[in-house]
Amino acid sequence: MTPTTVIEIGRGAIEVLLVVSSPLFIAALAVGLIVSIFQAATQINEATLSFVPKVVAIFVTLLVAGPWMITLLTDYMRRLYEAIPTFIG
Repeated sequence: MTPTTVIEIGRGAIEVLLVVSSPLFIAALAVGLIVSIFQAATQINEATLSFVPKVVAIFVTLLVAGPWMITLLTDYMRRLYEAIPTFIG
């Protein structure tokens, strides 16, 4: 296994990680922005008001995008396992 191969595997893993985690980050960001605007408008500064909606949004996003995320991860792992013979020799 050459250093180039290791770098390609790492780059592919990071790409899959970013693609899989992006729906969760976008949902948390959107809900956080909405809650922050609400807090600024009403001058309510409660920490749980920011935390609970984000957790709910991430959970709903996992329910909706979960099958796609699992498919993407398993496809990447399958490609890695199928490429093992080429890595060895």
